[in-house]
Amino acid sequence: MYGWNTLPWTRIQRQVFKLQKRIYQAARRHDVRTVRKLQRLLLHSWSARLLAVRRVAQDNRGKRTAGVDGVKSLSPSQRLALAQSLTLDDSTTPVRRVWIPKPGSTEQRPLGIPTMADRARHTLVKSALEPAWEARFEPNSYGFRPGRSCHDAIAAIFTAIGQKAKYVLDADIEKCFDRIAHTPLLAKLSPSPYLRRQLWAWLKAGVFDHGTLFPTDTGTMQGSPLSPLLANIALHGLETAITQAFPPRSRQYGPPPNVVVYADDLVILHPDRSVIEHCQHLVSEWLRPLGLTLKPSKTRITHTLETSDGQPGFDFLGFHIRQYPVGHATSGKDSQGRFLGFKTLITPSRAAMMRQRTKLHHLITHAKQVTQRTLIGALAPHIRGWSHYYNRVASAQAFRTLDHTLYTQLRSWAMSRHPNKSKHWIMGKYWRVDEGKGWRFQPPKEGRALTLHSHTPIRRHVKVQATRSLYDGDWVYWSTRLGRHPTISPRVARHLRKQQGRCRACGLYFTEQDTLEIDHILPKAQDGKESDDNLQLLHRHCHARKTAQDRRGHGTSDTRHGAEEPDDAKASRPVLNPSRGGDTPA
Repeated sequence: MYGWNTLPWTRIQRQVFKLQKRIYQAARRHDVRTVRKLQRLLLHSWSARLLAVRRVAQDNRGKRTAGVDGVKSLSPSQRLALAQSLTLDDSTTPVRRVWIPKPGSTEQRPLGIPTMADRARHTLVKSALEPAWEARFEPNSYGFRPGRSCHDAIAAIFTAIGQKAKYVLDADIEKCFDRIAHTPLLAKLSPSPYLRRQLWAWLKAGVFDHGTLFPTDTGTMQGSPLSPLLANIALHGLETAITQAFPPRSRQYGPPPNVVVYADDLVILHPDRSVIEHCQHLVSEWLRPLGLTLKPSKTRITHTLETSDGQPGFDFLGFHIRQYPVGHATSGKDSQGRFLGFKTLITPSRAAMMRQRTKLHHLITHAKQVTQRTLIGALAPHIRGWSHYYNRVASAQAFRTLDHTLYTQLRSWAMSRHPNKSKHWIMGKYWRVDEGKGWRFQPPKEGRALTLHSHTPIRRHVKVQATRSLYDGDWVYWSTRLGRHPTISPRVARHLRKQQGRCRACGLYFTEQDTLEIDHILPKAQDGKESDDNLQLLHRHCHARKTAQDRRGHGTSDTRHGAEEPDDAKASRPVLNPSRGGDTPA
């Protein structure tokens, strides 16, 4: 009866959000009966089922990853059929285990890949559960929550230590996603019996690894759309338990500790070391009923300014946070105008810089036979993405250090291509210094220059307001924040401001959960230009629909612009998403 690309997606998305907003508001006023009634209504909604299928089969970057059934993609007619059959009937299929390397470690992280149908059902359930829990989550929980990011967690730490040096418990929960006990998780979740049976079936689904089925007695398998939400629910209450153990007006301990949680990583800060040691004991005891423990090798107590046992400061989410003693000329002041005597600096961690050096070295050494233009195209996304992630802290020195390392790597690459040429000849061929353009790594006649880390300006991050949620409906606030998102490229931010945070095709506001794409208003196949007045920012699904219409109107079967029909067409434009760095292709 309907075609996938002709469905009224704007109306569908608005209907689903209206229900989610009502769930959020009911949860804020602790009306459990209304929450469950609205959740059941959403789970049976045709619009919610369509949106769940679109997110896993069309919008998601991992949509071509197959589960145990081998299905990697769905045609428009198959998506409609899946939406029609999408019900919660207590059934499930095992997940397929995939092992991926952990950054900066020799260990591997297990991912569980559900089937396409199960992923759609997980997304449907998440759309009903998430608004209710967003109304309850603690203000300093930042991991895998809509509208919150690593940079908000770092900003919370900066605020906590900005006026006073403190002791720090830097802790990591060992194999958090793999060891969460199912019974206490469901007890804390307290779902309706209808949802409880389905969640229990998913948690006990089992995992296929190299052809062998293993039971899943504990854990929420990473790779599922629902897994991060379940992990956040399991850890909900940790911040409250710690702050309640130290009453705000207690003269013995002073102010309560500052707690910042990002998924399985947490930081606790307080001026008194004995308080931090007691917090470590409290956290261990609080985690025990959930089947979780702190990882000894990644848990330590240190100080932000000075310490007698080891280096001051600590690493968190790829950043190094430390305070340095300084004189009055560069010292900040407290609320009473007194000099602090120290300066707080947050920089990229050494491990993060080493990973970036290694990545660039790998790309350059495996590009011996390619042209300079091709090498620039391979390096630029990684440089731009890394720089945009770290450009919200004091990264200027780190950027210059990486640029110097990159120059030496590129010089070695250029000299290996021309072993019999002089250094001056090589420099003149690959760098534009002899033309008065500086040390620009750029082809002599055409092509863009390589963007360096230091070309990215430093812009301070504005922390999300503690009680804000994406489901409160304040789209002016959220669209403004998206334009300042740390990993949004300047070009995308420019179009967000130009379009006032709205998609030109459907008119809806962009959110952090959306995948954004740059579209040519007049397609390149019809001699469209790359100028800003011919570019617009669209949702990925809106871009696919517009491209299909452009092709039909132009009478061509060209698939270069990412049309959804046929299904194996691939976008030639880079995919833009706040969770990635700038224009980094998905």
